[in-house]
Amino acid sequence: MLLVHTWKSKDVYTFKLILWRWCFAINYGGYSVLKRFCDFLSRLPMTIVAGAFLLLDLIPHITGKSSNLLPFDPAWVTVFISGIPLLYLALWRVVHNKGISKISSALLISIAMFAAIAIGDLFAAGEVVFIMAIGALLEEATTNRAKKGLKNLISLVPAKGRIIRDGKEELIDAGKIEKGDVVRILPGETIPVDGVVISGETSIDQAVITGESLPVDKSVGDSVFCGTINRFGAVDITATNVGEESSIKKLIRMVEEAEKKQAPMQRIADKAASYLVPVALLIAVLSYAFSGNIVTAVTVLVVFCPCALVLATPTAIMAAIGQATKHGVIIKSGEALEKMGKVDTIAFDKTGTLTYGRLEVSSILSFDSAISEDELLSIVSSAEKRSEHPLGKAIVASAEAKVAKIAEPTLFRMNAGKGVYAEFEGHKLFCGSEKFIEENGIGIRDEVKNALTRLRNEGKASVIVADGGKCIGIIALSDVIRSEAEKMISDLKAMNTRAVLLTGDNAKTAEYFARQVGISEVNAELLPEEKVNAIEKLQSENHKVCMIGDGVNDAPALKSADVSVAMGNMGSDIAIDAADVALISDDISKIPYLKWLSNEAVKTIKISITLSMTINFIAIVLSLMEVLTPTTGALVHNAGSCFVVLIAALLYDKKYKE
Repeated sequence: MLLVHTWKSKDVYTFKLILWRWCFAINYGGYSVLKRFCDFLSRLPMTIVAGAFLLLDLIPHITGKSSNLLPFDPAWVTVFISGIPLLYLALWRVVHNKGISKISSALLISIAMFAAIAIGDLFAAGEVVFIMAIGALLEEATTNRAKKGLKNLISLVPAKGRIIRDGKEELIDAGKIEKGDVVRILPGETIPVDGVVISGETSIDQAVITGESLPVDKSVGDSVFCGTINRFGAVDITATNVGEESSIKKLIRMVEEAEKKQAPMQRIADKAASYLVPVALLIAVLSYAFSGNIVTAVTVLVVFCPCALVLATPTAIMAAIGQATKHGVIIKSGEALEKMGKVDTIAFDKTGTLTYGRLEVSSILSFDSAISEDELLSIVSSAEKRSEHPLGKAIVASAEAKVAKIAEPTLFRMNAGKGVYAEFEGHKLFCGSEKFIEENGIGIRDEVKNALTRLRNEGKASVIVADGGKCIGIIALSDVIRSEAEKMISDLKAMNTRAVLLTGDNAKTAEYFARQVGISEVNAELLPEEKVNAIEKLQSENHKVCMIGDGVNDAPALKSADVSVAMGNMGSDIAIDAADVALISDDISKIPYLKWLSNEAVKTIKISITLSMTINFIAIVLSLMEVLTPTTGALVHNAGSCFVVLIAALLYDKKYKE
């Protein structure tokens, strides 16, 4: 109606023809060419050009003097550069979206653009589409996240496997191993299938599946998992789960399925536009019907455009992401930031997250009054000097740090998965597990057994030391709790955020570490799928869950949580890729800061939306009173957008108070 009032019937026919051809192009062959052209116009360089020409058109409005620099109105360039992509988006949504979602903010602003052109106010037309172009660039800058594939996870599956058939050893493709085949695993090799040990003893690094910081001793009858690493002795296993049914393949599928479950963030402006478009058109038509003034109707359309509303979310998110980056926190998307503001439960992995993921000697117990703790450490480190076991290496590293004397053993023998025997300077030393000591005919006194029980309850790994047929001491080792972990949990509790521990470690170890940092809810001995189940259970209880982890085994849980945080420095590439947020320096004290920043971002977005809606309402009233024209209305409308950006800028510099 507004366009018909000003345009001749020929112009209206031409406009309808253009729209029809655009719709045809969107649906058929011209789609890709047109989309590439619109993408080109939407990029930052062309948007800068559009802004320059709009500024050139503003000068005469401010000075009252017309410019003769160009033979045409400069705003036409802005309308062309910023208007065509907007019109394309509006028509694409009309053609492809379903139901009420066909009506979008892009459609309302396109109508306002044409209405302003129809009455000859090109500045107003250029201004509304330019602000939308800026909003689109800001949103793209904050929500784009580079998506890497699962190639790192897939690479964990070994290409070959060594099977035993007819008494002969044969190296074949891992995919050809069948259920029931006997597979031989040599030291240092990755296990190609799930299976059960039928001969041999060893220690298996299961961190990829369970996240356990210590290798797990395996003997006949124990289960092993595909993708885990055989650290020491050679073992033969019977294949139980092969191909797509193996543990690592299930892990890959879980990550892929969890990725598909994540829905893209729906823009607030487009939600509101579903209602704003018909309301704006109705008010514009009614104002024209009652006043007979087409300028008033066009002014209503211009000031009704939700540009400030469109800017509210991306500018606040961009400011928050910028501030987080300064503090060593990488937030991959605006959606993650918004969701983090709604999180009420945070689930933690243990190893590498609440702890440093490295073993250190934590206790030295001497049961011989003639041997001091330092002497015991020196003796054991000498016995373990040639050991490749992580416990032995940690003992030697501790002795070296204390500048303890480390002798060279004259005889060294290692029993994979059990312990070591060494002879030096008159010592005949057995160092290892309780079972290893007893197998060598050495009795373990009640005093030693009680100490072992206490150390196990503290989540520590113990190396029993025997010399000359009697136990002389225990060296206990433990993962090291991060110094900031306890305060971090305390800060979260002060923010009414619940903390839960989800770990693959054994229950006693998990409970000990949880008590140390102040976590009361513990779920231990969890496989990756069980971590996912634990998170889904929390979500079914209407909790918004954030998962924090560092390992490959955490990837499915990270993807299943509402928001996920990975340890960026020592965490695996797979965990970092799966997560929404990465902590560059592994500083978990940043978690309360992240929660605070997310809360502030959500608050800022709500304030900005309220402000933009208020300015729009006031501008509509002034338009109906004929106080504003399309040009002055566009300037008021622009001022609202500037206020929104200013509020976001304040968020960027806001200081976190613990």
